[in-house]
Amino acid sequence: MKNVENPTNILEVGAKEFVNDLSKLTKPMSQIRKSGYTHLIDSFAYRVKKDEVEAGWGKYYGPMVEHGTTKMNEQPHLYHLWNKNKEKYYKSMLTKLGLKTW
Repeated sequence: MKNVENPTNILEVGAKEFVNDLSKLTKPMSQIRKSGYTHLIDSFAYRVKKDEVEAGWGKYYGPMVEHGTTKMNEQPHLYHLWNKNKEKYYKSMLTKLGLKTW
């Protein structure tokens, strides 16, 4: 196993792959047509903080879409895709660590 100096580098590998998969999701039709508009699917991102990596929505209302509100049903994207592919992300992180994956 390789010496791990910065564990966030390992987590970043999984986050980068997760966000890449999220960006490939089908975009539902948007009714917003003004210039400069970024579709919610295009706003998925990850960021590396001092000792953690966060992946998620790039727009403030993303969690409202994901979990729903009192006036809107949930439209989950993150959890469904993570649960479907989490083994793939774990394997890529273990490979970065230098551990054998089966």
